Amino acid sequence: MSSSTRSSKKSSSSSSKVSRKASPEQQPLINGNGNGNASAKSSSNGTAAAAASTAVAEEENIFVFYPNIIGYVRIVLAIASLYYMPLHPRTCSLLYSVSCLLDALDGYAARIFDQSTRFGAVLDMVTDRCTTSCLLMFLACAFPRWTIVFQLLITLDFASHYMHMYVLSPPPCTQHAQPANESPFPTQQTVLFVFCALNELFFIALYLLSFSSPLLSPSLLKSVGETGAAQIQAGAQVNTSLLSAIFTNPYSAAALELARANKMDSFWPWVLTGVSFPVMAAKQFINVVQLVNASKWLAEGDLQVRREQGLPKKKKTA
Repeated sequence: MSSSTRSSKKSSSSSSKVSRKASPEQQPLINGNGNGNASAKSSSNGTAAAAASTAVAEEENIFVFYPNIIGYVRIVLAIASLYYMPLHPRTCSLLYSVSCLLDALDGYAARIFDQSTRFGAVLDMVTDRCTTSCLLMFLACAFPRWTIVFQLLITLDFASHYMHMYVLSPPPCTQHAQPANESPFPTQQTVLFVFCALNELFFIALYLLSFSSPLLSPSLLKSVGETGAAQIQAGAQVNTSLLSAIFTNPYSAAALELARANKMDSFWPWVLTGVSFPVMAAKQFINVVQLVNASKWLAEGDLQVRREQGLPKKKKTA
């Protein structure tokens, strides 16, 4: 074979190699790190990530989210405070206060762990309403003259928050969330926490005054004999049941004596009452505004639905 023939073969083979390298259809895709088939790998990775996220979503249990677990702890502490409420003001106040303070912690945990849920928002709201109502019920018993005031406070609290939450359903919502620029509540988390904490502090201070201020509780000045409470007479049968041992009678002679033993100085409860009263009054006003706004939003929604249904129908003229 001549040298010219061999050179022509080499040139043709080299040109064919260049053409194969330059062909975009046969050129393998290279990413920035020099790895081949980057697009195929990225698409496969995206599919795998989507499948993994779907699997995680299917395995999630909303009831064991960290904020909801904190909510359960709040409920346990609140129930424990109710047990000590008639006789042990210090223990009750401590448990009740910790339960209220955890209200801020569950919201913080929800934001940190990205576990904000409608169940958690409703659980938080219902716990707040129930614990406050239980405390107001005790205050109504401790201060019978002001029973109707505490009854109205419970009614206003439940009505405003229920209508507010109903207006925001079914879209996802959080407690005290309202349409933009129309919320009567403070929007900053710190301001909201201080606002709600001082409101609860007012009622806790009133509770402490029921054990410390003879001005508000004249029975503190009476002796056990003057109270006429469940005196045991000779030959009388004593209730030794398990329920009576667990749930003591708060108006028995022994209970009243224990309440007097737990008597504390009334100076600081009076200070706390005076400091927190303006905030408590402002919150009741906000509850009224919230109730009115929620009523207006419901009425506007009803009007829109009636327009879509063609109501009211025009009366046919004879």
